[in-house]
Amino acid sequence: MRALNLTLLTDLYELTMMQGYFKNPTDQIVVFDAFYRKNPCDGGYAICAGLEQVVEYIRDLHFAPDDIDYLRSLHIFDTDFLEYLRGFHFTGDIYAIPEGTVIFPREPVIKVIAPVMEAQLIETALLNILNHQSLIATKASRVVYAAKGDGIMEFGLRRAQGPDAGIYGARAAMIGGCIGTSNVLTGQMFDVPVKGTHAHSWIMSFPDEYTAFKTYSKLYPDACILLVDTYDVLNSGVPNAIRVFQEMKEEGIPLKGYGIRIDSGDLAYLSKQAYKMLADAGFEDAIISASSDLDEYLIDSLKAQGAKINSWGVGTNLITSNDHPAFGGVYKLAAIKAKEDQDFVPKIKLSENVEKVTNPGNKTIYRIYDKETGKIRADLICLAYEVFDPEEDMIIFDPMATWKKTKITGGTYTLRELLIPVFLKGECVYTSPSVMEIREICKKEKETLWDETLRLVNPQEVYVDLSDKLFKIKSDLLEEMGKAAIE
Repeated sequence: MRALNLTLLTDLYELTMMQGYFKNPTDQIVVFDAFYRKNPCDGGYAICAGLEQVVEYIRDLHFAPDDIDYLRSLHIFDTDFLEYLRGFHFTGDIYAIPEGTVIFPREPVIKVIAPVMEAQLIETALLNILNHQSLIATKASRVVYAAKGDGIMEFGLRRAQGPDAGIYGARAAMIGGCIGTSNVLTGQMFDVPVKGTHAHSWIMSFPDEYTAFKTYSKLYPDACILLVDTYDVLNSGVPNAIRVFQEMKEEGIPLKGYGIRIDSGDLAYLSKQAYKMLADAGFEDAIISASSDLDEYLIDSLKAQGAKINSWGVGTNLITSNDHPAFGGVYKLAAIKAKEDQDFVPKIKLSENVEKVTNPGNKTIYRIYDKETGKIRADLICLAYEVFDPEEDMIIFDPMATWKKTKITGGTYTLRELLIPVFLKGECVYTSPSVMEIREICKKEKETLWDETLRLVNPQEVYVDLSDKLFKIKSDLLEEMGKAAIE
C-alpha cells in the first residue's frame, strides 16, 4: 500500500458524480456509513480488519500528473474539473471501529464526515479494503475457534486471488488468530511469524525417504516437521520419521519443534495411528500437523472424532473464504448539512427489502456489556450526541420487531463507545497497533462473546438495537416518505 498511489482505485461513477457536484457548487457536508448486513459463513459475528490500509490510502490520496492525463484521455471530464483534481486532498473526518473488534450487522464500521465530493471518491477503495480483510479475519477466527487452542498456520498464498489478496489476506488471518503464515512478504511487511515445512518434491528429489528426512533434520534441527505422506504414511513415512528422531536424540540434539505433517488420506485415522507409533517410540510430545483442504467444519469434525492432530495448516478455504467469498459491506449516505454551522439533516434509503432500509443521521455505537461476566449484551446505535448513564435502567428493543424488548437494570452493565476518531479535518489522529497487537485485541474481543454466539452452526444473534431518538427519526422519515408516495 505504501508504494502505490491508489487514488484511481475507484469506480468511474464516483468521478462522474464528483464532476457533477463540481459543476453544481455546493457546501454540503455529508455523513456516509460503511456497514454490512449479514455475518459471513452464517456466523454470529465478524471481525473488523483493514483500518491501517484505509489510513494509508487516505493519507496518500492525490491525483498525480499521470492520473490527470489518463482522465483527460477519457474525454468525459472538463478541463476546469481536472485542474481542481490536481490539488485534491481529503479534509474531512473519519471515525472507525478499531481493527480486531468484534462487529455485527447494520452498525457503522466506518463513518465518514466530509465535503460530498471527498466522501464520494473514497467509497470504492474503502469498501475494497474493509470487505476483504474483514472477511478473511472472520474466516480465520472461525477456524481458530474450531481448533480449540491448537495452532493454525495460514498458507494459502498460492491459491489467493492475486498477490494483494495473498499479502493482506495473510495479514487479516493473523488478526483473526493464526499463529503464523507461510507468506514471507507478509512476514516482512507486518513483522508476523513465518512458518513452513517442506514439500513432497523435497522427498522425491532424494534416493529415498529416510535420506530426505535425515538431511532436513540436519538443516533445521529446531523446526524438524517431516512430511510423511509422500509414499505411505504408516508403513514408510512415520517409521522413517521415528528413525530420524531417535538418531537426533542419540546425537544429543534437543527435540523441540519436531514432529510430522500429514497432507492426505483419512486424517483422523492416520493421526491416531501415527500418534500411537510415535508414543510407543517415546515421542508422545511430537507435533502432529495436518493440512489437506481444511476448514472450520472439517477441523471441528476431526476433533469430534478424536484425531490426534495438534497443529493445522489451512490454505485455500481460509485465504479465499471458500464457502462465503464476499463480505458484502456497503457505503450509504446517512445525513447532509448545507453549511458548516448547521445541523445535519438525516437521510434514509428505502427498499422493498426491509433489511436494506438504512439508519439515518449522524450516529455512534455503544456496546453494552454484562458487568458480572464481561460478555456483550447488545449493541446500541444512537445519535452521535446521545449519552447514557449505566446506573440507570435501559430498555432496548429489536428495531425490526419492536415488541421484543429487554430491560437492562441500572448498575448491572457497562458501556463502551465503539467509533473512535481516525481523521479530523483531514489530519490523521490515530496510530495503528502492530498486527500482533491487533491479534491480541481480537483474542480478548472474542472472549466477550457468549458460547452460543461463537458456535459454528446456527449461532445466537447478538442484538443491534436503535436508541429511542434514532428509532423515532427513522420512523418519522418512513412515515413521511410513505405519505409522499401515495399523494
